[in-house]
Amino acid sequence: MDDLFWLDTGSGRPLVLLHGGFLDHRMWDRQVPAFAAKYRVIAPDARGHGRSANATGPFRPADDVAGLLRHLGTGPVILVGLSMGAATAVDVALEYPELVSGLVVSGAGTSEPYYSDPWTTRTMGAWHAAMASGDLDASVEAFILLAAGPHRGPDGVDPKIVDELRDMNKGTLAKHSSGESSPILPVRDTWERAAGIEVPVLAVNGGLDSPDNIGMAERLVGTVKNGRAVSVDGAAHYPNMERPDEFNEIVGGFLGAL
Repeated sequence: MDDLFWLDTGSGRPLVLLHGGFLDHRMWDRQVPAFAAKYRVIAPDARGHGRSANATGPFRPADDVAGLLRHLGTGPVILVGLSMGAATAVDVALEYPELVSGLVVSGAGTSEPYYSDPWTTRTMGAWHAAMASGDLDASVEAFILLAAGPHRGPDGVDPKIVDELRDMNKGTLAKHSSGESSPILPVRDTWERAAGIEVPVLAVNGGLDSPDNIGMAERLVGTVKNGRAVSVDGAAHYPNMERPDEFNEIVGGFLGAL
C-alpha cells in the first residue's frame, strides 16, 4: 500500500471516511477530530487524488479500500462516503460484505449514477468540457458551481469552504493531464445488487443539492433492507463541510445505534 496515503488516528471501532471526487481526505477535517475521540478514524486519499499516487493501470477503488482495510487489519468497519466516496463505499459493501458493518452515504447512490435534472446535466457538461480542454480555471469554477447546488451561486457558500474546495480540486487536477482516459474499472449491476446489502445504511443529503444526487441516495436507502435518509438544511453537495455540527450529530447518532 506504499502508493496510497491515509490518515489513521484515534482508537476504538474503525470508521473509514471516503472523500468526494477530485478532492482529498482534507474535506473531512471537521469530522476527524470529532469522531477520533471515540473511534479509530481512517481517511485515505483515493488513487489519483491528493497525496496518493496516480494509477499505473486499470483498477477498482473498492479493491483499494478493501486492500487498505486488510493491510490495517481492521475487521468490519463503518464506511462514510460522500459523492464518489459514497459510490465506493457501496461497491465495497457489495464486493466485500465481510469488511463492512454499516454505511453512511451522502450525495450519491451507487457507482452507476444517472442524471436528468437540466441544471445538473448542463453544469456537469461544462465541467467535463473544461477538463477535457485542459482549462483548469474553468474546470475548478464549474466544480464550485456543482458544490453550491442549483438553488444558489457560489457566493451563497462560506468563502472559506469555497477556498478549501478550490485548493483540493486544483491539487488533484494538477496530478492529471487533459484528455487522460479514466483507468477506473466499473463494478457491475450495482442497483440490482443493492437489495442484498444487509448492513444498516444512512443517507445524509444536503437539502440544496441537485435533485438527481438526492434522488439516487434516497433510492439506495429505499432499496436496501435497512435504510433511511436525513436532509441537512442550508447545505448542498458537501453537508459535512457546510453544516459540520449537524452532520456530525446525525452520523454520531447512527454510529451509536449500530
